[in-house]
Amino acid sequence: MRHLLGTTDLSREDAILLLDTAAQMAATQEREVRKLPTLRGKTVVNLFFEDSTRTRISFEAAAKRLSADVINFSAKGSSVSKGESLKDTALTLQAMGADAVVVRHWASGAAYQLAHGGWLHGSVLNAGDGTHQHPTQALLDAFTARRHLVADPTGQGLDGLTVAIVGDVLHSRVARSNVHLLNTLGAHVVLVAPPTLVPVGIEPWPCTVVHTLDQAIETYDIDALMMLRVQRERMSGGGDAFFPSPAEYSRIYGLDADRMNRLPDHAIVMHPGPMNRGLEISAEAADSPRSVIVEQVANGVAVRMAALYLLLAGEEGAQ
Repeated sequence: MRHLLGTTDLSREDAILLLDTAAQMAATQEREVRKLPTLRGKTVVNLFFEDSTRTRISFEAAAKRLSADVINFSAKGSSVSKGESLKDTALTLQAMGADAVVVRHWASGAAYQLAHGGWLHGSVLNAGDGTHQHPTQALLDAFTARRHLVADPTGQGLDGLTVAIVGDVLHSRVARSNVHLLNTLGAHVVLVAPPTLVPVGIEPWPCTVVHTLDQAIETYDIDALMMLRVQRERMSGGGDAFFPSPAEYSRIYGLDADRMNRLPDHAIVMHPGPMNRGLEISAEAADSPRSVIVEQVANGVAVRMAALYLLLAGEEGAQ
């Protein structure tokens, strides 16, 4: 792999290689000394044009645990806020010797432009571009689900499992990334959302669409239930423009204790975070033994270590 821009570009073999490598990275993080010398001498730049805490810190931790040098670049307070273009920013990073650029941008397609604009020689990892893609989030979600739901996960996909993704699909790069990756890994994906939060032209997507959470629970044997955050900051006309009220949304699409107890006994509850407790998920559901939400955060570091390793170290072998 040269870049990691989206999940639609990943073959099943590449996806499983990333998940298996992440498992190896996770094992190293249980040691007393968690730092590996694998990327010593490499420079990783975190280039964030949107606010983020967990994703930026996760990528920073991943790079540092592989012994890479890390440069954090925030658009706020930089030359970007003075009108510098993406191209000029990329040329500056290239002059600094960036081996990999982790980019989060408000515009869909920005990561692709950065990777293929001829401005950088290094690898580009998409940490979220607009409402388009967020591949490492989908990979850590798949990694978490595989750990809990596949008996002998090494070398395996998610064949035969059913994953329901509930909520604001329209604005969600997490949903888009997950639909394609989960399908590649052999899972059946059920999207649950009000009609106003389902993208136009969704018909070719490899998934099933239903419009209430109760319908999904009654119709399918759900192995993993992923609740999406209601992204009010991406909704024009106010946070409730796509549904009547927060109370109405929570009544039809929120995960509470009753709905959670109607899931199969082995089913897990997931959320990409940050959560709106009391809106898309109740505190009881978020903190229940079925919830793997905190584990997803920990697994994110291992998955991002795997992505950086495969992009920058290739077949040299982890040390």
